[in-house]
Amino acid sequence: MPLRTSSRCGWVLLALCLWFGQGWQQARSFVEKPLSPLRLPAKGTIEVAFSPQGGATAAIVRALEEARQKVLVQAYSFTSAPIAKALVLAHRRGVDVRVILDSRQTRSNIRYNPAVFLSDNGIPVRLDAAHAIAHNKVLVIDDKTVVTGSFNFTKAAEEKNAENLLILRENPDLAALYRQNWEYHWDHSEDFRAQTLAPPRSWQAVPSPLLDTSDEAP
Repeated sequence: MPLRTSSRCGWVLLALCLWFGQGWQQARSFVEKPLSPLRLPAKGTIEVAFSPQGGATAAIVRALEEARQKVLVQAYSFTSAPIAKALVLAHRRGVDVRVILDSRQTRSNIRYNPAVFLSDNGIPVRLDAAHAIAHNKVLVIDDKTVVTGSFNFTKAAEEKNAENLLILRENPDLAALYRQNWEYHWDHSEDFRAQTLAPPRSWQAVPSPLLDTSDEAP
């Protein structure tokens, strides 16, 4: 898709601001949304995990336990009770948690559905139906950490599938780009209506931080 002139100019201004050390806050207003690849300086640390049975779910939970201010989520297939419960615990300690889920995947998976569970526990959830599939698997944590990769938030991804996961910490410029893309999708997604679906029984309440994940969905 050709870039509009304003978008071309926006990317040039963004690159100049970042190059001369002005940072993302001064640059982000010039960019409508990510429309082409952008190279950023390498910063921070990278944690890598692979599956099956490589500890990717545990790595995500640890990253969520580090959250102190904000967690922005994009997920396609989401049936992982440990990850869902880690989001609820983050919300309960005052972290701003918001979630975007693929609309078709969410509505077709009634038995193991995180949308009701998250919504019932006070987390805003929206469904993205603007694309063939909303296939992102992303967490943006505290505007400085990005979690991404092929890894769906599912038990199958952890135990059966060949997947990869990256956790990129202390890279606020990268996190800002992912946040901007997240906000673009949030704006065109629709609020989830909890009454249309039912969560799995074992997910319906989280009574305390001592959570039992033995009944995790596939």
